[in-house]
Amino acid sequence: MEGMDKKKAGAEWKRQRSGWLLLAGAAVIAAGAAGIYLNQSAPVSGGTAERKLPIYSVETEDKVVSLTFDSAWGSEDLAEILNILAEYRVKASFFVTGEFVQNYPEEVKQIDLAGHDLGNHGDGHLHMTELDAEECAKEVEGAHTKVKNLTGQDMELFRPPYGDYNDTVIGAAEELGYYSIQWDVDSLDWKDYGVKDIVRRVVNHEKLRNGSIILLHSGTAYTAQALPELIQGLQEAGYQLVPVSQLIIRENYTIDFEGRQRGKEEQEY
Repeated sequence: MEGMDKKKAGAEWKRQRSGWLLLAGAAVIAAGAAGIYLNQSAPVSGGTAERKLPIYSVETEDKVVSLTFDSAWGSEDLAEILNILAEYRVKASFFVTGEFVQNYPEEVKQIDLAGHDLGNHGDGHLHMTELDAEECAKEVEGAHTKVKNLTGQDMELFRPPYGDYNDTVIGAAEELGYYSIQWDVDSLDWKDYGVKDIVRRVVNHEKLRNGSIILLHSGTAYTAQALPELIQGLQEAGYQLVPVSQLIIRENYTIDFEGRQRGKEEQEY
Protein backbone atom coordinates (compact mmCIF):
# COMPACT_ATOMS: atom_id res chain seq x y z
CA MET A 1 0.00 0.00 0.00
CA GLU A 2 2.80 2.41 0.82
CA GLY A 3 4.33 1.86 -2.63
CA MET A 4 0.99 2.48 -4.28
CA ASP A 5 0.51 5.66 -2.24
CA LYS A 6 3.89 6.96 -3.41
CA LYS A 7 3.00 6.18 -7.02
CA LYS A 8 -0.34 7.96 -6.67
CA ALA A 9 1.35 10.94 -5.04
CA GLY A 10 3.93 11.05 -7.79
CA ALA A 11 1.30 10.82 -10.51
CA GLU A 12 -0.72 13.61 -8.90
CA TRP A 13 2.37 15.82 -8.57
CA LYS A 14 3.20 15.28 -12.25
CA ARG A 15 -0.41 15.96 -13.26
CA GLN A 16 -0.48 19.22 -11.31
CA ARG A 17 2.92 20.34 -12.66
CA SER A 18 1.89 19.53 -16.24
CA GLY A 19 -1.28 21.56 -15.79
CA TRP A 20 0.63 24.52 -14.41
CA LEU A 21 3.18 24.40 -17.24
CA LEU A 22 0.38 24.42 -19.82
CA LEU A 23 -1.17 27.44 -18.12
CA ALA A 24 2.21 29.17 -17.88
CA GLY A 25 2.84 28.53 -21.56
CA ALA A 26 -0.54 29.95 -22.46
CA ALA A 27 0.22 33.04 -20.39
CA VAL A 28 3.53 33.58 -22.19
CA ILE A 29 1.85 33.23 -25.59
CA ALA A 30 -0.89 35.66 -24.61
CA ALA A 31 1.64 38.13 -23.26
CA GLY A 32 3.64 37.93 -26.47
CA ALA A 33 0.53 38.57 -28.54
CA ALA A 34 -0.15 41.66 -26.49
CA GLY A 35 3.38 42.90 -26.96
CA ILE A 36 4.29 42.31 -23.30
CA TYR A 37 7.58 40.71 -22.30
CA LEU A 38 7.48 38.88 -18.98
CA ASN A 39 10.09 39.86 -16.40
CA GLN A 40 11.23 42.84 -18.47
CA SER A 41 11.80 45.51 -15.87
CA ALA A 42 14.41 47.63 -14.18
CA PRO A 43 17.36 45.55 -12.90
CA VAL A 44 17.11 44.30 -9.37
CA SER A 45 19.71 45.98 -7.17
CA GLY A 46 20.83 44.26 -3.98
CA GLY A 47 17.51 42.45 -3.70
CA THR A 48 15.21 45.49 -4.12
CA ALA A 49 13.65 46.95 -7.27
CA GLU A 50 10.43 47.75 -9.08
CA ARG A 51 10.05 44.11 -10.04
CA LYS A 52 11.39 41.38 -7.76
CA LEU A 53 13.11 38.55 -9.62
CA PRO A 54 14.71 35.31 -8.51
CA ILE A 55 18.18 34.24 -9.62
CA TYR A 56 18.12 32.07 -12.75
CA SER A 57 21.89 32.07 -13.33
CA VAL A 58 25.00 33.98 -12.28
CA GLU A 59 27.40 36.00 -14.40
CA THR A 60 30.90 34.66 -13.73
CA GLU A 61 34.18 34.22 -15.57
CA ASP A 62 34.68 30.90 -13.82
CA LYS A 63 33.52 27.79 -15.68
CA VAL A 64 31.16 26.63 -12.94
CA VAL A 65 27.55 25.40 -12.85
CA SER A 66 25.25 24.14 -10.11
CA LEU A 67 23.20 20.94 -9.92
CA THR A 68 19.96 21.43 -7.99
CA PHE A 69 17.42 18.81 -6.96
CA ASP A 70 13.82 19.54 -5.98
CA SER A 71 12.61 17.06 -3.36
CA ALA A 72 8.87 17.31 -2.82
CA TRP A 73 7.83 13.66 -2.83
CA GLY A 74 9.45 10.23 -3.08
CA SER A 75 12.86 9.35 -1.67
CA GLU A 76 13.45 5.93 -3.22
CA ASP A 77 16.33 7.15 -5.42
CA LEU A 78 17.87 9.62 -2.98
CA ALA A 79 20.46 7.28 -1.50
CA GLU A 80 21.68 6.42 -5.00
CA ILE A 81 21.85 10.10 -5.96
CA LEU A 82 23.90 10.88 -2.85
CA ASN A 83 26.22 7.95 -3.53
CA ILE A 84 26.84 9.09 -7.10
CA LEU A 85 27.52 12.67 -6.02
CA ALA A 86 29.97 11.35 -3.42
CA GLU A 87 31.67 9.14 -6.00
CA TYR A 88 32.27 12.13 -8.29
CA ARG A 89 33.04 14.44 -5.36
CA VAL A 90 30.28 16.83 -6.38
CA LYS A 91 28.32 19.04 -4.01
CA ALA A 92 24.78 19.97 -5.05
CA SER A 93 21.77 21.87 -3.71
CA PHE A 94 18.59 20.10 -2.56
CA PHE A 95 15.38 22.11 -2.23
CA VAL A 96 13.10 20.28 0.19
CA THR A 97 9.50 20.85 1.21
CA GLY A 98 8.39 20.77 4.81
CA GLU A 99 6.29 17.71 4.01
CA PHE A 100 9.34 15.94 2.57
CA VAL A 101 11.32 16.71 5.73
CA GLN A 102 8.49 15.37 7.85
CA ASN A 103 8.12 12.20 5.79
CA TYR A 104 11.82 11.47 5.19
CA PRO A 105 13.83 12.93 8.09
CA GLU A 106 16.70 10.43 7.83
CA GLU A 107 17.18 11.16 4.15
CA VAL A 108 17.27 14.90 4.82
CA LYS A 109 19.86 14.31 7.53
CA GLN A 110 21.99 12.40 5.01
CA ILE A 111 21.83 15.33 2.54
CA ASP A 112 23.04 17.63 5.29
CA LEU A 113 25.75 15.29 6.58
CA ALA A 114 27.09 14.86 3.03
CA GLY A 115 27.74 18.61 2.88
CA HIS A 116 25.15 19.54 0.26
CA ASP A 117 23.03 22.69 0.37
CA LEU A 118 19.61 22.35 1.93
CA GLY A 119 17.21 24.79 0.32
CA ASN A 120 13.62 25.74 1.12
CA HIS A 121 10.90 24.57 -1.31
CA GLY A 122 7.92 25.71 0.73
CA ASP A 123 6.11 23.79 3.42
CA GLY A 124 3.39 22.13 1.37
CA HIS A 125 4.48 22.63 -2.27
CA LEU A 126 1.64 25.05 -2.96
CA HIS A 127 1.10 27.50 -5.79
CA MET A 128 2.31 30.39 -3.70
CA THR A 129 1.20 33.08 -6.16
CA GLU A 130 -2.33 32.30 -4.95
CA LEU A 131 -1.35 33.27 -1.37
CA ASP A 132 -1.06 36.63 0.34
CA ALA A 133 2.16 37.84 1.94
CA GLU A 134 1.36 36.40 5.36
CA GLU A 135 0.50 32.99 3.91
CA CYS A 136 3.66 33.00 1.79
CA ALA A 137 5.73 33.74 4.87
CA LYS A 138 4.08 30.83 6.69
CA GLU A 139 4.98 28.50 3.83
CA VAL A 140 8.62 29.55 3.94
CA GLU A 141 8.79 29.53 7.73
CA GLY A 142 7.15 26.11 7.96
CA ALA A 143 9.84 24.39 5.92
CA HIS A 144 12.57 26.45 7.58
CA THR A 145 11.48 25.40 11.07
CA LYS A 146 11.33 21.71 10.16
CA VAL A 147 14.85 21.73 8.70
CA LYS A 148 16.20 23.82 11.58
CA ASN A 149 14.74 21.46 14.19
CA LEU A 150 16.03 18.40 12.33
CA THR A 151 19.52 19.51 11.31
CA GLY A 152 20.26 22.76 13.11
CA GLN A 153 20.72 24.45 9.73
CA ASP A 154 19.32 27.88 8.88
CA MET A 155 18.56 27.72 5.18
CA GLU A 156 19.14 30.75 2.95
CA LEU A 157 18.10 29.47 -0.49
CA PHE A 158 14.45 29.36 -1.55
CA ARG A 159 12.87 27.90 -4.67
CA PRO A 160 9.16 28.60 -5.25
CA PRO A 161 7.15 25.41 -5.84
CA TYR A 162 6.48 24.84 -9.55
CA GLY A 163 8.78 27.80 -10.24
CA ASP A 164 5.64 29.89 -9.68
CA TYR A 165 6.40 33.35 -8.29
CA ASN A 166 5.40 37.00 -8.13
CA ASP A 167 6.54 40.02 -6.14
CA THR A 168 4.63 38.82 -3.06
CA VAL A 169 6.34 35.41 -3.08
CA ILE A 170 9.85 36.75 -3.65
CA GLY A 171 9.30 39.60 -1.20
CA ALA A 172 8.13 37.26 1.57
CA ALA A 173 11.20 35.05 1.12
CA GLU A 174 13.46 38.09 0.99
CA GLU A 175 12.02 39.44 4.25
CA LEU A 176 12.96 36.12 5.88
CA GLY A 177 16.57 36.38 4.67
CA TYR A 178 16.31 34.13 1.62
CA TYR A 179 17.81 34.33 -1.86
CA SER A 180 15.21 33.05 -4.34
CA ILE A 181 16.64 30.59 -6.87
CA GLN A 182 15.21 29.44 -10.19
CA TRP A 183 17.09 27.73 -13.05
CA ASP A 184 18.11 28.33 -16.64
CA VAL A 185 18.71 24.69 -17.63
CA ASP A 186 15.77 22.30 -17.18
CA SER A 187 16.39 18.56 -17.46
CA LEU A 188 12.65 17.77 -17.65
CA ASP A 189 13.57 14.60 -15.77
CA TRP A 190 10.12 14.43 -14.15
CA LYS A 191 8.60 13.67 -17.57
CA ASP A 192 10.35 10.25 -17.56
CA TYR A 193 11.66 10.49 -21.13
CA GLY A 194 14.66 8.35 -20.24
CA VAL A 195 18.35 8.54 -19.33
CA LYS A 196 19.66 9.70 -22.70
CA ASP A 197 17.07 12.45 -22.92
CA ILE A 198 18.01 13.87 -19.50
CA VAL A 199 21.72 13.88 -20.35
CA ARG A 200 21.16 15.41 -23.79
CA ARG A 201 18.87 18.14 -22.51
CA VAL A 202 21.40 19.27 -19.92
CA VAL A 203 24.78 18.80 -21.61
CA ASN A 204 23.61 20.16 -24.97
CA HIS A 205 21.23 22.79 -23.60
CA GLU A 206 21.33 26.04 -25.58
CA LYS A 207 21.47 28.12 -22.40
CA LEU A 208 24.19 26.11 -20.63
CA ARG A 209 27.04 28.48 -19.81
CA ASN A 210 29.19 29.71 -16.92
CA GLY A 211 26.98 30.23 -13.89
CA SER A 212 24.07 28.09 -15.07
CA ILE A 213 21.70 26.54 -12.53
CA ILE A 214 20.47 23.09 -13.56
CA LEU A 215 17.09 21.72 -12.45
CA LEU A 216 16.74 18.05 -11.48
CA HIS A 217 14.44 16.14 -9.12
CA SER A 218 14.61 13.27 -6.70
CA GLY A 219 11.86 10.66 -6.79
CA THR A 220 11.86 10.23 -10.59
CA ALA A 221 12.30 7.18 -12.78
CA TYR A 222 15.60 8.00 -14.49
CA THR A 223 17.42 10.86 -12.77
CA ALA A 224 19.73 8.71 -10.65
CA GLN A 225 20.56 6.52 -13.66
CA ALA A 226 21.35 9.57 -15.79
CA LEU A 227 23.43 11.34 -13.16
CA PRO A 228 26.85 9.70 -13.81
CA GLU A 229 26.77 10.40 -17.54
CA LEU A 230 25.39 13.88 -16.93
CA ILE A 231 28.20 14.75 -14.50
CA GLN A 232 30.82 13.30 -16.83
CA GLY A 233 29.43 15.26 -19.76
CA LEU A 234 29.56 18.54 -17.84
CA GLN A 235 33.05 17.84 -16.57
CA GLU A 236 34.30 16.88 -20.03
CA ALA A 237 32.93 20.23 -21.25
CA GLY A 238 35.19 21.87 -18.67
CA TYR A 239 32.63 22.74 -16.02
CA GLN A 240 33.23 22.48 -12.30
CA LEU A 241 30.10 21.62 -10.33
CA VAL A 242 29.49 23.73 -7.21
CA PRO A 243 26.49 24.18 -4.92
CA VAL A 244 24.34 27.27 -5.37
CA SER A 245 25.60 28.63 -2.04
CA GLN A 246 29.05 28.94 -3.65
CA LEU A 247 27.73 30.34 -6.93
CA ILE A 248 25.53 33.28 -6.01
CA ILE A 249 26.62 36.85 -5.22
CA ARG A 250 25.37 37.90 -1.80
CA GLU A 251 25.62 41.68 -1.96
CA ASN A 252 26.24 44.57 -4.33
CA TYR A 253 24.54 42.84 -7.26
CA THR A 254 21.85 43.31 -9.88
CA ILE A 255 19.52 40.83 -11.57
CA ASP A 256 18.72 41.56 -15.21
CA PHE A 257 15.45 40.87 -17.03
CA GLU A 258 16.60 37.31 -17.83
CA GLY A 259 17.20 36.60 -14.15
CA ARG A 260 20.99 36.62 -14.51
CA GLN A 261 22.68 37.86 -11.36
CA ARG A 262 25.66 40.17 -11.87
CA GLY A 263 28.08 41.95 -9.59
CA LYS A 264 27.59 45.68 -10.04
CA GLU A 265 31.16 46.10 -11.22
CA GLU A 266 30.42 43.63 -14.07
CA GLN A 267 27.26 45.38 -15.20
CA GLU A 268 27.35 46.52 -18.81
CA TYR A 269 25.99 49.89 -19.76
